[in-house]
Amino acid sequence: MIGIEQKIADATGKAAAELWNASLNPAEVQIQKTRKEFAGDLTVVVFPLTRLSRTGPEQTGKALGDYLQKELPEVIDYNVIKGFLNLTVGEVFWSEVVRYYRNDSALGLSAPGECSEMIMVEYSSPNTNKPLHLGHIRNNLLGFSVSRILEAIGKKVVKVNLVNDRGIHICKSMLAWKKWGNGETPQSSGMKGDHLVGKYYVLFEQELKKQLAELKQNGGGEEERAARTPIMQEAQEMLRKWESGDPETIALWKKMNEWVYEGFDKTYRDLGVTFDKIYYESETYLLGKAIVLEALKKGILYRKEDNSVWADLTDSGLDHKVLLRSDGTSVYMTQDIGTAVQRFNEFPISQLIYVVGNEQNYHFQALAIILEKLGYSWARNLHHLSYGMVELPEGKMKSREGTVVDADDLIAGMIETARQMSSELGKLDGYSPEEAERIYRTIGLGALKYFILKVDPKKNMMFDPRESIDFNGNTGPFIQYTYARIRSVLNKAVELKMAVKEESLARWNMNPKERMLARLVYEFPFVVENAADTYSPAVIANYVYELAKEYNQFYHDFSILKAESPDLVAARLLLSEVIGRVIEKGMYLLGIDVPERM
Repeated sequence: MIGIEQKIADATGKAAAELWNASLNPAEVQIQKTRKEFAGDLTVVVFPLTRLSRTGPEQTGKALGDYLQKELPEVIDYNVIKGFLNLTVGEVFWSEVVRYYRNDSALGLSAPGECSEMIMVEYSSPNTNKPLHLGHIRNNLLGFSVSRILEAIGKKVVKVNLVNDRGIHICKSMLAWKKWGNGETPQSSGMKGDHLVGKYYVLFEQELKKQLAELKQNGGGEEERAARTPIMQEAQEMLRKWESGDPETIALWKKMNEWVYEGFDKTYRDLGVTFDKIYYESETYLLGKAIVLEALKKGILYRKEDNSVWADLTDSGLDHKVLLRSDGTSVYMTQDIGTAVQRFNEFPISQLIYVVGNEQNYHFQALAIILEKLGYSWARNLHHLSYGMVELPEGKMKSREGTVVDADDLIAGMIETARQMSSELGKLDGYSPEEAERIYRTIGLGALKYFILKVDPKKNMMFDPRESIDFNGNTGPFIQYTYARIRSVLNKAVELKMAVKEESLARWNMNPKERMLARLVYEFPFVVENAADTYSPAVIANYVYELAKEYNQFYHDFSILKAESPDLVAARLLLSEVIGRVIEKGMYLLGIDVPERM
């Protein structure tokens, strides 16, 4: 349907010509939602129009209000507050919104791939030296949700994961297992493979701390002293062996990585995220290395006396960035160069979005500059979706000290918390054990995902599991319960064989709450577009909460199945049906399931 904003903008352009003999591009007309303290639905900002009317803001607003009310049947009233023209849109339009969205399966959104533009979204990007943790959960949920949101505005999306499966951090786990593992495996230990490998990463760091303490009096910074410890020198030697293809080192690396991949796959399944392609750093770093060496020959990069290779970024306001160490081994930047080139060669993508925490802001700023220096024009189409850290009430997490919140434990804990709180509230009394378990899982994961995604990605956040699963307030379970309530009302109407005819909408004398709900439904595709433009699932999360909250107030204040007339019953059922579908679709874009009953 043609948006009412577009009709108002077009009519305002005509008004400029007819009232003031002036030319006005409708795209220049500023229209916004009317603030809650004023009467009206939409507001035209009048100040810019005074240069055309050559009168004051209130006179200009009144003249335009009179014109729009005559020109557009949808506009039934207006008021002018200083330089703002507040327009009231009539119920004929809002009831048409309900009818339109009831018959539009896409709810005003586009089908994935409807436009030709292809965007790649990289998320997760774990290291194979430890299991996924709470920080990874925010990363995965953001990347997966942003992918769905971009698809909802018609983009083709390629979801990718880059597994950091090589480097000094991987060698730390390998060396520790070789020293102290005694042949331990996931099968012999009963541990998930990623947890087992993470255990040895922590053991390495504990041993490194001991050796660092012994070197404390020997001067130099911590990093410099760490490089002198025997255990770090052994790890560096293992990395050199790996890069030179030493068979024993490669065999150990493959074995331990397989353990980790099996563990990751289970966590991804439990979390409900998927990828279209997985890249491995071990397969892309050589391309990056070759590109760097070629650029060195051309004089784009330079070599230091210790044989390391660097990029000078001072002309872009940054410093110098190492791309190859003195021993010839690669750094993260090297493989990111190779991976980016490979991706733009493989896919006709217009943009590559990296979902990575804000501690890597400098890295991605430097990556884009280096790629541009290397002659890749698409480097300007790299976007770093930088997000804040997740903390717990107890404070920050530290992988090296083994104090992270493990993703698997958190998922299991959320399901258990849902079970406990549902039992306390008697929410699922009378359900079969199998159905109750499915709903506990849906509630627990919904609570986790919603609590994380409702926060603006750019902000740091505090995660409180019990607060996230509250059935009241701005939480996933509250929205899920609202959806289940709507399904219950609609199912009851079917049982009672109530006739639900769209003709009833034409006879609907809406009350203010119904108008507000219809207006919220109308806003859905615009909200999704805003979320796509800002890469922020929080925009959708908070919109869906607002819709659920307003519907619950409506449900408590007005009867649906026992309304005053069959027409009013039908209209309210149609409104409820559309709201349920919008909530379901909004939660889908967040990667959250909604249960038919709770």
